[in-house]
Amino acid sequence: MEGGVTGVHGHRIVDESLLDNEKAMLDSDPGGMLRATASAGAQVRESAALAAEADLSALADEGRPRAVVVAGIGTAGLTGNILATVAGPRCPVPIIGHRSAGVPGWVGAADVVIAVSASGRSPEALAAADAAARRGARLVAIGNPDTELQAMAERARAPFIPVPRRAPARASLWGLAVPVLLAARAIGLVKVNEADLAETATRLDADAERCRPGADSFVNPAKALALGLAGSIPIVWGSSPLATVAARRFADTLAANARYPVMAGALGEAGRGRVGLLDGVFGGLAETSRDIFADPDADESELTRLRLVIFRDGGLNPEDDADEPVAVEERRADAVQTLAERRGVRCDVLTAEGASTLERLASLTAVPDFASLYLALAHGLDPMAVPAINEMKELSNPMPEGIQ
Repeated sequence: MEGGVTGVHGHRIVDESLLDNEKAMLDSDPGGMLRATASAGAQVRESAALAAEADLSALADEGRPRAVVVAGIGTAGLTGNILATVAGPRCPVPIIGHRSAGVPGWVGAADVVIAVSASGRSPEALAAADAAARRGARLVAIGNPDTELQAMAERARAPFIPVPRRAPARASLWGLAVPVLLAARAIGLVKVNEADLAETATRLDADAERCRPGADSFVNPAKALALGLAGSIPIVWGSSPLATVAARRFADTLAANARYPVMAGALGEAGRGRVGLLDGVFGGLAETSRDIFADPDADESELTRLRLVIFRDGGLNPEDDADEPVAVEERRADAVQTLAERRGVRCDVLTAEGASTLERLASLTAVPDFASLYLALAHGLDPMAVPAINEMKELSNPMPEGIQ
């Protein structure tokens, strides 16, 4: 059904049959979001090669910085969280994600600024690159080549790592994240090696194969997750810092691709208050009042329920390298699952796998990325075309003088 706003299409009730019709799905995805998401492994390899071609030696010439600021918005901003997670709590340098224009007031010659923009035109990244150059900070820029961001980096004699833009930034997470990690490696903050990158790319390739459009719902983990979330209010919590980054990524893609309202965060923080949602009107109260004899075609608003998704890590590092003991994270995750079960709140659990922090993060992002797309397609939505985003830009950006 078409809504009252131009370009808004779709239907509130999911059509499960669409997910087993590969041709219908591809027709509903004219922008190729499924294909772009399946390229995650290729993005790792390509961006690693492009970073190797860039001269990052200047970043290390002045030694360890006082701080690293990763400047960007949206998916580009998430790369700062990924860097902080891979660097770990023992990193000797603070890693700051900055999601607004410019850089923090304290940034100066002792610091490194990494400006990230998939388009190469983000006002936040451009302002950060300009501020870094003016203040004498070491700068590295990452984004679409032949854009203003590259020009600013060249004027500042700073390294630029080109990341060809294929689709919206949310489909280019790994193309943006890997150069950030390798820039940080150049200054000695992370120990990502070629084997880690190769294993991460292989993991992403394997998950893309499992989640391919032609795989039926009963063997496709992304389709199964999407159908489980259909019609619900998703609550996504991560058991560790790494798992929390993945949880926030899932929240971003659910909102942008499937247009679902979602809450995400760290399980430890949720246990101090937000876990009370399980007792609320969309949680335990709704489940205990469920009438098993009710008309399944009743008003959809009466059927809305919470759906809990827990991202579990388990950890790789020794206990003294973790924010808190892994056993504490595991007990907390077990407790929340038990609470949900007692209240009848349905719960999905995704558990990290892999031999490195980077591969484990990849194992928690690939299936959810695809799930957000399949949920959109099951609702008849084009996951790439988001009319509200375009309208927001039109309404918030002033028109040039003479055109008004």
